[in-house]
Amino acid sequence: ANFSEQVVESFPSDIPTGIYYGWACVGNGDVHKMVLSIGWNPFYKNIKKSVETHIIHTFKEDFYGEILSIVITGYIRSEKNFNSLEALISAIQEDIEEAKRQLDLPEHLKLKDNFFHLPEGKIVNH
Repeated sequence: ANFSEQVVESFPSDIPTGIYYGWACVGNGDVHKMVLSIGWNPFYKNIKKSVETHIIHTFKEDFYGEILSIVITGYIRSEKNFNSLEALISAIQEDIEEAKRQLDLPEHLKLKDNFFHLPEGKIVNH
């Protein structure tokens, strides 16, 4: 799930590029673990900075047009280039596994719903 250029441009400019982890919510749905890439994706030689979210969940259908809300809770590594697509895919899989490990820790689990749900159980849209 990629954020639009407008959203990317609104991110604070002092956030370092790299791979992050945290929580994501699509529309008013459940909160899921996620990995987030902020940067230039050097392997693909992007000209514009992007923010790409990999939600660690299998959705039954597309969610184009839905609001994607995220909270970043940690940093995995800096952005880097890869010699091959296989090396990139391997690094992405390692990032996903690291995010899962970190997000299972109590200090990250307690943040899961704090940013998405109001005390009465109503869900925040953005």
